[in-house]
Amino acid sequence: MNLQNIKGIGEKTLESLYESNIYNLEELLTYFPYRYQILEPSSLENTNKDETLTINATVTDIGKVTFIRKNLNTYRFKVTAYGKFINVTIFNRAFIKPHITLNKEITLIGKYDTKKNLFTASDIKLSKIEGTKIIPIYHLIKGIKNNTLVKLISEALKEASLIYDYVPDECNQKYKLCSKKDALSFIHQPNTQTEINLAKRKLIYEELFIFMFKIQYLKSLKEKEVGLERKFDITKIESFINSLPFNLTKDQSNAVKEGLNDLLSKKRMNRLLLGDVGSGKTIVATILIYANFLAGYQSAFMAPTEILALQHYNSIRDLLKNTNLHIEYLVGSMTKKEKEKVAEGVKKGDIDILIGTHAILSEKLYFKNLGFIVTDEQHRFGVNQRDILTQKGTLPDMLFMSATPIPRTYALTIYGDMDTSIIKEKPNGRKEIITKVVKEKDLKEVLFKVLEAVKKNEQVYVVAPMIEEQEESNLKDVNLLNEKFEIAFHNKIPIGILHGKLKKTEKEQVMNDFKLGKTKILISTTVVEVGVDVKNATVMIIFNAERFGLATLHQLRGRVGRNDLQSYCYLICNEEKERLKVLEESNDGFYISEKDFEFRGEGDLFGIKQSGDMTFKIANLKRDYNILIHAKEDVIEFIKSKKYLKEEKYQKIVDKLDFTN
Repeated sequence: MNLQNIKGIGEKTLESLYESNIYNLEELLTYFPYRYQILEPSSLENTNKDETLTINATVTDIGKVTFIRKNLNTYRFKVTAYGKFINVTIFNRAFIKPHITLNKEITLIGKYDTKKNLFTASDIKLSKIEGTKIIPIYHLIKGIKNNTLVKLISEALKEASLIYDYVPDECNQKYKLCSKKDALSFIHQPNTQTEINLAKRKLIYEELFIFMFKIQYLKSLKEKEVGLERKFDITKIESFINSLPFNLTKDQSNAVKEGLNDLLSKKRMNRLLLGDVGSGKTIVATILIYANFLAGYQSAFMAPTEILALQHYNSIRDLLKNTNLHIEYLVGSMTKKEKEKVAEGVKKGDIDILIGTHAILSEKLYFKNLGFIVTDEQHRFGVNQRDILTQKGTLPDMLFMSATPIPRTYALTIYGDMDTSIIKEKPNGRKEIITKVVKEKDLKEVLFKVLEAVKKNEQVYVVAPMIEEQEESNLKDVNLLNEKFEIAFHNKIPIGILHGKLKKTEKEQVMNDFKLGKTKILISTTVVEVGVDVKNATVMIIFNAERFGLATLHQLRGRVGRNDLQSYCYLICNEEKERLKVLEESNDGFYISEKDFEFRGEGDLFGIKQSGDMTFKIANLKRDYNILIHAKEDVIEFIKSKKYLKEEKYQKIVDKLDFTN
């Protein structure tokens, strides 16, 4: 049903709904309230002035509006309630005065001061409330008031029977769930808290069922996909591993073994390599790339930023320097001529490994025989982007890498359509990073540590959360910190500045100077979070640390400690933050992600808001994890039964399957 057919929706309202991504009846009816205002007439006896009351009253004097200054007015009038005459004040509601008429029965919500006999109203309802009234409160939609939205949804509910119930009958019976029509009615127009609870139980289960259906359906498709036939000399791979200047950890060896088995099997690889910061995922990917090369296929390696792509290019080229692989990189900022040269090499098969950003997705890029694809920080690429990449080869194997630790139980559920390898151990010889939470007034001790590091020819990162300081903000921007550090060290220590507004050539120059040791301190925004790898850096200082999630702070901290030197991380904050102490206690990214999940919830698992893959309307992964597990089990049985093949509603889900894995 089109929204235009709903009574009360005109052109302007329609435009506002579209801006909020509400395009049809189902999207309007699944725009759920985020809280409820429960109104129940209160008594004026034994109340205190801080208690919010709801009272029915009758207007005895319509009073007057006083304009104090621009954007501030007060409306004062008188009512009678519970046999008492009461003075009423409400702020910035001048528009309500024409509706306040003598003897009108109204409802006041607010606070009552018995000594002053003054009721300060926060809201006024222009009718008398009988019994208990529950009012749904929605997140603001531009141009639509809450009362208007309540009316629109009330009209839409008349057509609620048109909305699919995605929960199979057997699951509705198993959990004694109410009907979808009742659930929508209860969530938007509840008469009791019990009705709200019944609605939530149904709608949360349904949302998680759909989520798991998508994941398990994808998995069922991928299990049928036949991979490339490969043959390679395993002794050459063993020789390559033995020639490395370090020994693989047990976790790395296991991940390599799992990946090689995937490459040799007839089933197409679809593996997530989940590893902590600095755990050595790149070497695992490199060994698999080498195996793919020995089998006669090309590889593509996609990273989310140019800095990270270049970082991988340099490190993988170094690891493979004693082989005859031809490695090139492709990024958006290259000249047309440079891109054309790379495209020609890829098409002819002269380039064995292409490392780059989303520039690899270019329509003009054709691989001769693409057999293996690696994506780093895989959650930053949508499934559509990855599909474009897979179409550049004939069912190439896929390895998704992520240095963003999320709780393992959630990872195994959320990434249920992938096989998962986890690297938890740090490479041999790495020391634990010593982390301290420091108040800004105690910054002097941190500056001494910086001086001490520089004297030992070590280097320092300083992270600011902003580029330019905003008014009335105490956040430290890169330019202000640069000035302060120059003053502190009398301009005797060379400092570089790195942030997103710099041009590509400027960023490269700043990073090069830091890598070569020309600058000793790098003051940066969070652009250093991924991709910056300077082995000589031993001190990380993060200002306004309380503004970051624990997972993001752990990622930033991982820029140091990439050698056998003792490294330090200082979290500078003005407030005492209990959660920051988690980083003092542990260097385990998986433990930290569990704690971050407790503090922040699933909306920020990756340190950034998800782009559609886990933005639930009513479910919450942390709160509803047990429901998620049940939904997963039910979905597996449902897909096995193949009942979804006979029903149009599930085919519509399959047809629109474009969410991020």
